[in-house]
Amino acid sequence: MNVQTPAPERDYMPIADHGLIGNLRTAALISLDGSVESYCIPNFDSPSVFARILDKNKGGHFSIAPTVPFTTKQNYLPSSNVLQTKFLNDKGVVSVTDFLPRQENGDTKRPLLFWLIRRVEVVRGTIPLRVECAPAFNYARDKHTTEVVVDDSVLSHTQNKAVFESPNLKVDLRYVAESTIDNVPIPEVNLDLLDLSSKGHLGPATYSKFSLEEGQRVTFVFRICPKEGFRAPIKATQAQADELGVPLEKVIKGVAKLRPDDDPTLTKVLLDHLFVSTNKYWNSWIRGSTYQGSWKEAVHRSALALKLLIYEPTGAVVASPTFSLPEYIGGTRNWDYRASWIRDSSFTLYALIRLGFTHEANAYLDFIFERLRNKNPDGSLQIMYTIHGGKDLEEIELSHLDGHKGSKPNNADPMYGRIGNGAADHIQLDIYGELMDCIYLGQKFGRPLSYDTWVLVRELVDFVVKNYKEPDLSIWEVRGKKRHFTYSKIMLWVAIDRGLRLADKRSLPCPNRNVWLAARDDLYEEIMHKAWNPSLQAFGQSYEETDALDSSILIMPLVFFMTPSDPRFVNTLKQILKTPERGGLTSNNLVYRYDVNKSDDGVGGEEGTFCLCTLWCVEALTRAGEFDRPLLRRAVAMFEDFLQYSNHVGLCTEEISEAGEGLGNAVQGFTHVTLISAAYNLSRTLAAQK
Repeated sequence: MNVQTPAPERDYMPIADHGLIGNLRTAALISLDGSVESYCIPNFDSPSVFARILDKNKGGHFSIAPTVPFTTKQNYLPSSNVLQTKFLNDKGVVSVTDFLPRQENGDTKRPLLFWLIRRVEVVRGTIPLRVECAPAFNYARDKHTTEVVVDDSVLSHTQNKAVFESPNLKVDLRYVAESTIDNVPIPEVNLDLLDLSSKGHLGPATYSKFSLEEGQRVTFVFRICPKEGFRAPIKATQAQADELGVPLEKVIKGVAKLRPDDDPTLTKVLLDHLFVSTNKYWNSWIRGSTYQGSWKEAVHRSALALKLLIYEPTGAVVASPTFSLPEYIGGTRNWDYRASWIRDSSFTLYALIRLGFTHEANAYLDFIFERLRNKNPDGSLQIMYTIHGGKDLEEIELSHLDGHKGSKPNNADPMYGRIGNGAADHIQLDIYGELMDCIYLGQKFGRPLSYDTWVLVRELVDFVVKNYKEPDLSIWEVRGKKRHFTYSKIMLWVAIDRGLRLADKRSLPCPNRNVWLAARDDLYEEIMHKAWNPSLQAFGQSYEETDALDSSILIMPLVFFMTPSDPRFVNTLKQILKTPERGGLTSNNLVYRYDVNKSDDGVGGEEGTFCLCTLWCVEALTRAGEFDRPLLRRAVAMFEDFLQYSNHVGLCTEEISEAGEGLGNAVQGFTHVTLISAAYNLSRTLAAQK
């Protein structure tokens, strides 16, 4: 077992050694050793307050861990996104339960509390613990003050809380200490100031050292301080008194002040309710899945992970809740994924629709239809939007951060992190195919299109027909020259095809039907002639570079562009399955996007194998395996291998290194999307062949 010894200097935890919690507004990464490593509040795209995963010294953290050597285990509660971390020692075992509260489905009486809750409880014996809360505001760029003051939100006795205030944000750390066993005393907890300026912090932290024994529990609550203002007198009810845990007459006499809904009195009753309602919310949601195939546990964990990426107020879906994590340790590839890509979101909704979650599909389509009403002057869409629907995603470098594991381009350039994304203005024509496929599936399983919305969709297809011969920067967001990428051409064909299918199946008016038909056929023939390399017997990355392989071409049978048994596709698939040394893209049953040494993407540097591409390969093998049994067996082997690279709680990163280390932003929505799709189709194919 991996025994950890507490030390003054704590190194980086691997990217994969984290679990994710969230509340459909934002999310937090919790490390295997009990530290909040990444947390932006109040929304996904807000500045971070904790970003230790990007700078171990000054990034900001909220850690809870024993002060004695320990081993650690981490798991989600069953069918839930409530995370539990256990620390084990010969003298005792302590459990830390982390969650961001959600109301139970149907609970409209209580507001959503934007709190981070960390419940610490000893399961056996006695354990000494140290808690450190060291926020670093605005990506560790803003100074802050810290005070330890009397907490007026706790009823039972006088205790303190820590208040951290920066120019633009004020937060506090409170706690409730309790005993869960008769004759066991309530633990004593004191918060003290901690100076971390020697490590680069721009304001004091707070810490606490205490021991807990079996039957003792301390729950910490980290939140944005509610705005102060006039509080009208409220007549107490018996239900409110019960929730506060005091007699009604004491409430009436003013012993227990009633507070606004967004700033309730902090009691163990309230915290118990938040824990139970949050767990019930996730349990209830995943029970809505219709999936009955193999690998059900992995599929449902992926679905729960994808749900965490949805921004509930608008229906937008973030590609990942993290930013600036490297795709190769020491490399230049680090991006901010806390925006809503049309491509990623469309695939995400495809996966959730497959599992029966149509509510999320309808919410996202409402978001995207609003974007259709506000298209660019030339009729195009941006490739991504903010989660609020905005178009401004200015890319800013965070040169003051050390970078995960000290990664710096060429080990010299001081720039490491990025927020925003300069690719927002890219021309990536493939997005129209993913979007139209999503709209088409939404019609098949969700809410039907209105006439006015159909007109907007029809205009989108008209735009595609006018521009399908143009070059672009395609799915991988290359930062070099535009080319006629094969993947983009395939997805442009998909856009026109799905528009025609919608018109036919819904009997919708289509004035330009003949023009669409001609364009779809012309594009198909063009791909077959210009993307095909007869000497390599494979499709190339682009019309300009048919000698360069690209695993995105594996999408062909997945979007019904080409039958999976077509010799041209099978030959391309088999070429990709070769190792890089033999001209392919597959290493250790994992697939690269393309050979970065052969394809100039304008970024430079190395990267790992791409999880998305590996899972596309599994699905392509599955579909081809219906006609060629050895390929189906290869699909099963590749999928089983891939599952071993998910982390200890079943979450996936963006990429995997040659040594099996998770790379890139985590949790990566695209990976979990394709895992669901691969499992769905592989399971169905295997069942049909019995």
